[in-house]
Parts: sequence; structure tokens; C-alpha cells
Amino acid sequence: MKPNNASEHALLIETAQDSRRRFLRQAGTATFSGIAVALLGGCTITRAAGTSTASDADDAVAKDVRILNTAVAAEYEAIAAYQVGAESGLLKPQVLKVALNFQSQHKQHAEALASAVRKLGGEAADPKTHYNFPVDKLKSQEDVLQFAAGLERGAVSAYVGAIPLFDHRELSGAAASILADEAMHWAVLRHALGLDPVPQAFYS
Repeated sequence: MKPNNASEHALLIETAQDSRRRFLRQAGTATFSGIAVALLGGCTITRAAGTSTASDADDAVAKDVRILNTAVAAEYEAIAAYQVGAESGLLKPQVLKVALNFQSQHKQHAEALASAVRKLGGEAADPKTHYNFPVDKLKSQEDVLQFAAGLERGAVSAYVGAIPLFDHRELSGAAASILADEAMHWAVLRHALGLDPVPQAFYS
């Protein structure tokens, strides 16, 4: 199944890239799995290494909360995007089943991230009431898969950028676990589109 036309395909990719750029910008550079839920839900978050004063520690916490909330917002966006795909009527039953499973995992990511924000004393971000998705351009199953793949690639890039930014290293480990899950989503979607699921040895 081919894209409807080049301009529509480009718009879908551009929308996904916009989401990625917004995520990275809001995090300060910077869309977690069962392992991450355990890591974030069960870990005791300690003072970040290198923070010698209470003021330094407060700054580190504020920074981590900002990054986490940016990720929370991106996960909510992914949840909403998969809902659009699920309700489009364009997905075959088996593809729909996979999409709903991915959406469920994004919900787990959002819950784990929000829990981490609260552990740090912050207030977790809420989902938006409306997302500017190119719904009118989603006219085939391939369109939906292209859109979802773009968002998942953006999530991979965002977590790659976020991991070294955390002052609390427990959060870096948990983010790496979520990154792995997002990368698997992206690989599965690429395979469904007839593309090489793992096109290179190193992500760039």
C-alpha cells in the first residue's frame, strides 16, 4: 500500500518531527515499559551526585521534574495518537491489536513518569484536551502506521537526549528502559510498513 501522494506523506512526517522538536525544546535538549514502572515506582530517589547544597539539590530536582513532565506530556500525546488510529477504522484487526497494545504501554509510561514527578515533590502534567493531528490526511492503514512510526522515532530521539540530562541517575536508568520499549515500537512499525526494522547499527 503506497502513500496517497508525496505531499500528504511529507505532512505526516513533518507533524511527527514537529512533536519531536517540541519535546526536545521543552525538556531543555530532551514519548516507560514494565521494567521502567518497577524502577520508577520502587526506587528511592536520592540527592543527585555533585549537589553540595540544599539550593543545588532543589535546582537539580526542578530540572528533573521539568524533563519528566515533558516526557509525561509526550506520552499523553502518543496515547491520543494511537486512539486516533484505533478509531479511524483503517486498521486491520491484527494491526489494531498491536496498536492498542502499544497505546497501553504508553499509558504505563505516563503513569510511571507521573509517579516519579510526584516522588520528587512536583505536580505531574495533564493531557491536553486537543492535539493538532493531521487526521484529514490519514486515509489508509499505511498513513496511520507512518504517522505512528514518526512519533515513535521522535520518542526514541527524545529519550536519547533526556537520559544524560537527569541529575538523579535512577531516572536515567528508568528512561533507558523506556527508550528500549519505544525503539521496539518503532522497529515493529517499520517492519509493518515493509521497511528494514533495524536499518543501522547505531541510532542517529
